[in-house]
Amino acid sequence: MPDRPAAEVVAEALEKAPARKFTETVEISVNLKDLDLSVPKNRLEEEVPLPNGRGRPARVAVIGSPELLQKVRTVADVVVSGQELDDFAKGARKAVDTIDFFLAEAPLMPTIGKRLGVVLGPRGKMPRPVAPGSDPTNLIRALQRSVRIRSKGNRTFHAAVGNRSMAADDIARNVDAVLARITGKLERGRSNIESVYVKTTMGPAVRLW
Repeated sequence: MPDRPAAEVVAEALEKAPARKFTETVEISVNLKDLDLSVPKNRLEEEVPLPNGRGRPARVAVIGSPELLQKVRTVADVVVSGQELDDFAKGARKAVDTIDFFLAEAPLMPTIGKRLGVVLGPRGKMPRPVAPGSDPTNLIRALQRSVRIRSKGNRTFHAAVGNRSMAADDIARNVDAVLARITGKLERGRSNIESVYVKTTMGPAVRLW
């Protein structure tokens, strides 16, 4: 099948998707081939900044000292001090599902692993460590327009590339950025991709590759 421009495929997917009472996510569905996914190096786990953002910022939580949290209170969606970690852990399963990315001050990582690892690990949300005394404001802002790609052991996986409030051309540029990262990480690049589809949350899929 010859390639079609991403903007053309995104526009078709948006046109074919019935109107909903909520703002649907636009996503790509990627089907892999000729990869042994039992081998960890063949699995994808990436954070990809989207050139045109997600349509709605990702939610970022920061776990750290009072000094670090003071720097990010106006930027992060959730802040948790080391002293509050036990209380946060009690309701962690529900809270974690509402947060896309976690950052944590490096000295707290062992404690977080013990208290929250069982919840964060399987969801691919273990925190990215930040240095004590640093200011992760710019990193938080980058994550707010990023998506996580995580194939685990599955040949088919999905990645959000925007939502229906965005222009088709803007979503298309996000699609291109995500696919560039994916192909760059696969052993044989695009030859390891069987097909790619674009769809809204509840809309029909339109083939891109």
